[in-house]
Amino acid sequence: MHDIKAIRENPDAFDAALARRGLSGMSGEVLALDGSRRAKIGAAEDAKAEQNRASKEVGAAKAKGDEAEFERLRALVAEKKAEIARLTDEAKADDAKLTDMLARIPNLPADDVPHGADEADNVEIKRWGDVPSYDFAAKEHFELASVAASMDFATGAKISGARFVMLKGAVARIHRALSQFMLDTHVDENGLTEINTPVLVRDEAMYGTDKLPKFGDDSYQTTNGWWLIPTSEVPLTYSVAGETLDEAALPIRLTSHSLCFRSEAGSAGRDTSGMLRQHQFEKVEMVSITHPDASDDEQKRMLGCAEGILEKLGVPYRTVELCTGDIGFGARRTFDIEAWLPGQNAYREISSVSTTGAFQARRMNARFKPADGGKPQFVHTLNGSGLAVGRCLIAVLENGQQADGSVTLPAVLAPYLGGKLTLNVDGALTA
Repeated sequence: MHDIKAIRENPDAFDAALARRGLSGMSGEVLALDGSRRAKIGAAEDAKAEQNRASKEVGAAKAKGDEAEFERLRALVAEKKAEIARLTDEAKADDAKLTDMLARIPNLPADDVPHGADEADNVEIKRWGDVPSYDFAAKEHFELASVAASMDFATGAKISGARFVMLKGAVARIHRALSQFMLDTHVDENGLTEINTPVLVRDEAMYGTDKLPKFGDDSYQTTNGWWLIPTSEVPLTYSVAGETLDEAALPIRLTSHSLCFRSEAGSAGRDTSGMLRQHQFEKVEMVSITHPDASDDEQKRMLGCAEGILEKLGVPYRTVELCTGDIGFGARRTFDIEAWLPGQNAYREISSVSTTGAFQARRMNARFKPADGGKPQFVHTLNGSGLAVGRCLIAVLENGQQADGSVTLPAVLAPYLGGKLTLNVDGALTA
């Protein structure tokens, strides 16, 4: 949500920031509606003052026995009462329209975000690991002999439809091991607090974390109104909604492993093979609630946490900073981490780490009390994948593939797999 006061004070800067996103300026439309709302509030206040004066004069007219004046003043009081009600209702309607308008305008990019039109203009800032070379044709995850029987798309489709999968046996265990490894790393090494969150949330939680109204079509809603979370960013971030925190409590650093649900509206025909793009998937999420002065450094710290997971797994990756034309609706700056997938001969996104500034905090009224006793301020919120478990499974399987279709697994998973680090062509784990 945007600060209407900031738009009033510098509408040109607001429009210029939207232009960096490739959008037309909206300050004129916003301020016209804001002006209408404020004018009606002012008119209602003037009418109230007139009503109060007339009300006082009614008694005096009655005491004098001036019946004509008495009736005129009574009629004026009634007229002003009706006028106040009308103006108040109209101001409320304008306020609702203004709130909805502001809720649909994306966050403004940070000044240092690279300018660009789309993903082609994103800027690579880091590359880690050596891309593996093989003396055989690299396969995609679902083509590997050791994986194919345990990654059952046919049964998933029979049960739930397209873009669902049933993981079985050793592949299901590796998937579980990855999520446990991620959580343990974030808790034991990165200092995050593990949270087990609900996966059903109210409208307010989706709205407060900028998923509504913009992305309603991308999410699933139950018949009784709850929303299935697109990521645990929603419940983790919304946990501080309506709170006024002590500055000493910041930063709050949280992590959660959860099921995630996305309708993938608009992605028809994209990544239809394999489990790269599913309606139901699992993710280990990171969320930080910070002081505004610390949020940029916190984003870099979170990025390092996510990169560290891939480095421990030995998966080559590159990190890119998204340009103004590619950052998400609620983000003011985003870094994407893309893991190398040999089967596609390409880097594919496995994590996004974003700072929203006060954009979400303003929507959900999350503040902190400065230690010096100053006026409460909005916190800054950040979120990032640490990592998408299914995509990490794909990366581990493809990067560890061998000529015979078996897979050599990363050593860091040994404690979670009983020391068995080879996925044989028959789908069994062995030491």
